[in-house]
Amino acid sequence: MILPIYAYGQPVLKQVAEEIDENYGGLAELLENMWETLYHSDGVGLAAPQIGLPIRIFLVDTQQLKDDNDEPLEGGIKQVFINPIILEENGKPWDYEEGCLSIPDLRADVSRKPKILIEYYDENFNLKEEAYEDIHARVIQHEYDHLEGILFTDHLKPLKKRMMKRKMEKIRKGEIDVDYPMRFVNGKKRR
Repeated sequence: MILPIYAYGQPVLKQVAEEIDENYGGLAELLENMWETLYHSDGVGLAAPQIGLPIRIFLVDTQQLKDDNDEPLEGGIKQVFINPIILEENGKPWDYEEGCLSIPDLRADVSRKPKILIEYYDENFNLKEEAYEDIHARVIQHEYDHLEGILFTDHLKPLKKRMMKRKMEKIRKGEIDVDYPMRFVNGKKRR
């Protein structure tokens, strides 16, 4: 089932998400719905707060990313992350243009470190510790931020934030057109 994406301004996007355990009811169905929602909205990552759930789950699929020659990016991942903890972030920060399903039609350069070490549970609650680099690390960091109540716009310089303020307010009010279901602060729904 395709779930509505919660738009900028929804309180769940600004709160720190709670851990879950292996007894969380309906986890397999939730993950299936999250994957379907991700692909329907043409995203590469989706965090539970973006569908209104303040729990520590996100999923990432960078296997669908292409390089300049329209070839799949090397080292792509398709992974569920439950109760993740970023243990380390290393390297010289680099800027890259990011966007977000909860803030459609807005993109901006965000500076992040290129290497991470993360501990998490997979969808079967097997504990893992893995290192990721470059774009794969960036997507994970972006989704991890959602679990901490941080949006990519929170990383921007004050001037850039001011320049985006009007567009963000339109998103908050639901005054946008999107190709996927969304839920806005004022209770408005799209599709």
